[in-house]
Amino acid sequence: MLVSVGQFSPGGDVHANLAVMRSLAEKARAEGSELIVFPEESMFSIGKVDGPLAAAVDAGWSTFVQRLSLAAAELGIAVVAGGYESSGEDRPYNTLVAIEADGRIAATYRKLHLYDAFSYSESTRIKPGDRGIQVVELGGLRVGLMTCYDLRFPELARALAVQGADLIAVPAAWFKGEHKIDHWETLLKARAIENTVWVAAAGTASGHTIGHSAILDPMGVPQVFLDEETEAVATADVVRTRIEEVREYLPVLANRRFSVAEEIAP
Repeated sequence: MLVSVGQFSPGGDVHANLAVMRSLAEKARAEGSELIVFPEESMFSIGKVDGPLAAAVDAGWSTFVQRLSLAAAELGIAVVAGGYESSGEDRPYNTLVAIEADGRIAATYRKLHLYDAFSYSESTRIKPGDRGIQVVELGGLRVGLMTCYDLRFPELARALAVQGADLIAVPAAWFKGEHKIDHWETLLKARAIENTVWVAAAGTASGHTIGHSAILDPMGVPQVFLDEETEAVATADVVRTRIEEVREYLPVLANRRFSVAEEIAP
């Protein structure tokens, strides 16, 4: 099945961001894609939101999900995208929504690992996820969900693979900095290779984030990739037979001697 990653630079306006996403989804659908993965913060970039974050989330989340669901149904394409969901407190959740091609909500995933690193503290504004991992059927593929900093935690990707993910979707807003592109590319390859799964990573491309969206096969080989384009789509054919081929000669999941227990730290 054809899968796309959509890369753009979200602003602070939900409706403007949705318009860009609609345009990118139309391009992906025109290429035959059945699933498009958009970045973290597709709903809006919190650094560009006017006023209190909680109020912006309360006003924007339902609109974001509803409009995205309508676009998915109208275009006939499944969607994974990141936004901010109210928690009932000052700190919202950093949430991915997975939408089927008929517009139905298939799942939501609340980011587990908040980016409290490299002198940044996401947890001061965002509440950590509390629902565990998510693997969802989209367009004939089982898709595991993770967000940005989650990529640095191999046990999360392993748990998704063990639960049957064919593809791991990684919406991200990966900050620029020394070695950060190298880290991003290395970790994407590692998560694909160590779990023998496809990886579709969509990043924001802005003044402070790297872009560099990509789709990698189960051997960690990039099939398509972007650089720092601020509005672009890349599409690749994601097939289960490639997973089966790789696992015949690289049966790491079958050979492992340690299990992964899903535990959410308080």
